[in-house]
Amino acid sequence: MPMRMRADLVVIGGGIVGLAAADAWLHRNPQGSVIVIEKEPQLAAHASGRNSGVLHAGFYYAPDSLKARLTRQGNAQLRDFCAEAGIAVRATGKVVVAQSEDELPALRELHKRAVANGVEVELIDEQQLRALEPLARTHGSALWSPTTAVADPTAVVEALAARVLARGGLLLKGTEVLGAGPGWVRTAKYGEISAGHIINAAGLYADVVAHWFGVGTDYRMLPFKGLYWYGSWEPGRLTRHVYPVPDARNPFLGVHLTVTVHGRAKIGPTAIPALWREDYGGIHGISAAETLDIARTYPRFFTSKDHDVAGLMRSELPKYSRKHLVRQAASLVPSVRVEDFTEKGRVGVRAQLFHLPSKKLEMDFVVEQGEASTHILNAVSPGWTSSLAFAGYVIDAVMG
Repeated sequence: MPMRMRADLVVIGGGIVGLAAADAWLHRNPQGSVIVIEKEPQLAAHASGRNSGVLHAGFYYAPDSLKARLTRQGNAQLRDFCAEAGIAVRATGKVVVAQSEDELPALRELHKRAVANGVEVELIDEQQLRALEPLARTHGSALWSPTTAVADPTAVVEALAARVLARGGLLLKGTEVLGAGPGWVRTAKYGEISAGHIINAAGLYADVVAHWFGVGTDYRMLPFKGLYWYGSWEPGRLTRHVYPVPDARNPFLGVHLTVTVHGRAKIGPTAIPALWREDYGGIHGISAAETLDIARTYPRFFTSKDHDVAGLMRSELPKYSRKHLVRQAASLVPSVRVEDFTEKGRVGVRAQLFHLPSKKLEMDFVVEQGEASTHILNAVSPGWTSSLAFAGYVIDAVMG
C-alpha cells in the first residue's frame, strides 16, 4: 500500500487566490510543506484565466470593507509581482462615464468612496475626458482613475505557480477532490492526503467544500455568466478602460469596454444567470443536480428587498444577443459598431455567493474558519487584483 501524502498546508483550488495563499504561507514558513490541488490539467481554466485582467484601483467599495482595503493593497502588490516576473502591465487608467444627469450623484458618491479609501481619482469635465479618451462620452462629469491598469491573467497565474514550486510547494494538477474534513483531503488520483491545515479556495465549488466541514451552511453559490466580444479595431485605438456608473444595488459593474494588455478593445462582461456552475456555453459539462439546486435558490433571490432582481433580469438576459450588448457599449463609446465586435472571448462564470437567510448577494469578500480549515467563500471581482493582499489576510488568520 503506498504511503499517504502529507503536508502542513493543503490548498483546494489552484486558481489565483489558492496559489497566492500557498505562496504567502511558504514565504512565512520556508521550511513548511504545501500541496495545492487543482482539478483541471491546466492552470487558469476558470475565473483566474477568464477575467478581463483589469487591475482595479479600489474605489467602488464601502470604506470599511475588505474589498476596499485589499484591492488598494493588491493593486500595488500585483504590479510589483508583474515587474519581478517580467509580465507586462499596460497603464491604461479608467474613466467612469455618466449616461444622464440622473447618474451624476452616484458618480460623485464613487468619488467620495475613492477619497475615503485612499485611492487616487479625479472628477473631470467633458473636455478633460476628451483629452484622456477621445472616444468616450459622458454627461457633464466623469471619474478618472489613473491607477487602474491591465495585465494577462493567465501569465500571472502561471508565474505565481512557478514561484510556489520554486519555494518548495507541490502542485497536483488534474486532481479532483472527492471529499475533505479536518486533517484530510480525499482525491481520485492520490487517495487520501493528510493536512495540518486546509484552505478551501475552490471558487465555484467553495460552498460545497465548506459544507463538508459544516461551515457556511447558510450560503449557496449563485453563478453568473460573463460574455465578452473583441473588436477588430487596430491596437491602441481605444486607450482607456471605459465603464458606466454601476447600480449600487447589485455587485456588478455593468457592461464596459476594456483594453487588453496588447491594446485590443473588448466589450463585456455580462452578468447573466448561469444554469450550472461551469456553464460556459452549450451543454458541455451540464449538471442536472446543480441546475436543480440553483433553481431552488432563485425564488429566495427573486424576493430579495436588497437587489433589483427584476431589473437585473430585464437588463441581462437580452445580452445573449451580441447586437444588443454591443449597442449598449455604444452609449459609452459612440464609435462602437456591431460589425466591429464579432470575435467571441472566453466565457467566464462569476462565483457569486448568496446568503440564504438575508436573501442577499454578498458584496464583500467572505472568509470563514472551520476546524483546522479556512474557507474562502466569496472571492469574486476584484479577487484577481486583490489576490496577493487577500492571501496575506487569509494567512494572517490561519497563523493567528
